[in-house]
Amino acid sequence: MKTVLSWLKNYKKEAFFAPFFKLTEACFELFVPLVMADIIDKGIAGGDTRYILLKGGVLILLAAAGLIVAITAQYFAAKAAVGVSGMLRKSLFSRIMQMEASEVDKNGTSTLITRMTSDINQVQTGINMSLRLLLRSPIIVFGAMIMAFTIDVPSALVFCVSVPILAFVVIGITRFSIPMFSGVQKLLDKVMLSSRENLTGVRVIRAFNLQDDEKKAFTEKNDHLKNEQIRSSNFTALTNPLTFIIVNAATMFLIYKGAIRVNIGAISQGQAVAILNYMSQILVELLKLTNLIVTITKSLASAQRVSDVLYGKNSNGNSESADGQPQRAIDDTKQSEEKAVTGGTASKTADGYIVFDNVSLKYSSGSEEALTGISFSVRKGMTVGVIGGTGSGKSSLVNLIPGMYEAASGKVIVMGEDVSSTDKVKLRERIGVVPQKAVLFKGNIRSNMQIGGGNATDDEMIECLKKAQAYDFVSEKGGLDAEVLQNGKNFSGGQRQRLTIARALVRKPEILILDDSTSALDFLTEKSIREEIARIEDTTVFIVSQRASSVMNADMIIVLDDGRIAGMGTHDELLAGCEVYEEIYYSQFERKS
Repeated sequence: MKTVLSWLKNYKKEAFFAPFFKLTEACFELFVPLVMADIIDKGIAGGDTRYILLKGGVLILLAAAGLIVAITAQYFAAKAAVGVSGMLRKSLFSRIMQMEASEVDKNGTSTLITRMTSDINQVQTGINMSLRLLLRSPIIVFGAMIMAFTIDVPSALVFCVSVPILAFVVIGITRFSIPMFSGVQKLLDKVMLSSRENLTGVRVIRAFNLQDDEKKAFTEKNDHLKNEQIRSSNFTALTNPLTFIIVNAATMFLIYKGAIRVNIGAISQGQAVAILNYMSQILVELLKLTNLIVTITKSLASAQRVSDVLYGKNSNGNSESADGQPQRAIDDTKQSEEKAVTGGTASKTADGYIVFDNVSLKYSSGSEEALTGISFSVRKGMTVGVIGGTGSGKSSLVNLIPGMYEAASGKVIVMGEDVSSTDKVKLRERIGVVPQKAVLFKGNIRSNMQIGGGNATDDEMIECLKKAQAYDFVSEKGGLDAEVLQNGKNFSGGQRQRLTIARALVRKPEILILDDSTSALDFLTEKSIREEIARIEDTTVFIVSQRASSVMNADMIIVLDDGRIAGMGTHDELLAGCEVYEEIYYSQFERKS
């Protein structure tokens, strides 16, 4: 929470003037009972209409002045709250964009969305209310006590008993309600996740007629959230009746005590009314303070959740700076010599462009290894095929090259630098990745192509579209200005894959990774794309596929089985000596007699 509130330092003026003007308003309000006492004791008792009108004018002036300073305070409080929430949202979005894939997996997309929206909105409301009321309400409470003591000490002693009891009630309820509201926000994450999954997978749900099941599952999560919200709200709702009981008991005592004091002539009727008015002011302010405490409780829980992401730890356990930049400790140990693999054993090599040195990968601390003991070396300009069954670790292997995940052990050397300690941004600028799921962004063809290469000309984009066998259907839809809906829903699966391949080619990458990116294409179109990519000079290409035809012409084929290398070599070598590759190949091609 302290780290989030530190953003208020950018709004020092607003953070000062908002409570300052609210305190000024409080001072005006504290004078009202004294003026009312004068009206009763001198104006009404003496039948002096002129005095009543004069003091009535003073009340109007106090009200007008209070209104002006209250509006001014609201302006400064709103400016600070909205400004801080805007900066938080911008910084949090930047932090999310810099997260490693493992961090996104750990936090979850729905959680990150909730923290970007609901949690920051709660923080904004908490800051706004705090600047306006956090000082005002206590000042009114203690100011009313002091003013009551200036009128009559015996009557005012009840304040010394009631106010501490009220403070104990409010603080006690706050202490127990913060964990409750944290739990509510976590349940909100689950509802958000369920909503997101249903919206993104609506076609699958309809195809399998699962609407009723999804409605039932969503209703259960929503009801759980509702019940927890009701439980936490019921607990915090105890504040109002408890404070009413205490304040009303104190008021009853004041009326009783005040009547006796007036009867014996110790105080006037106006002074008795003034003390009662001060008790009423305390009641109103405590009700405001109660609502403020509930709001602040929610805000504190949300602020902690925002801080966990904004100032959390990355996958390596290293802390993040305020701007979201990872503060990595550079490994000064000498990099191991680059190795090539022959028959599964590593040997020294001088031309290792990409080197995996006994690499293992875990997606989380408690999970089993997705990759184990991976070692190989690739020369610049080679085409490498990666093949294996479902879940064998093909995507996991190529994701280590651009540093999407950090190796649990071993080293990944890319272009002569250890991926774990190199600048990821500079590294990824030299790599083109086409992921398994073809992702397009709302806009047009040109804006999506510019993601791959922002400085590319229209001619260069068209050339890449031709290489990806996408130019024909793009021309039919209107060329580079053709509209692209969210997730590219106005294109077929094969068209989206070809567009993402063209987008990667625009970057003119030194390393091109095709992660099963032609699965929706027919064999002829895929063959044409491979031939076009093969003509690109000095580009090292990784082709991940379950099709033997996609990788059989590669310079080197890596065969994976359950996260380990089952074989490595050319197509002919593997067909003669690798049982796993042989099984894959002959499941797709007829065995020659």
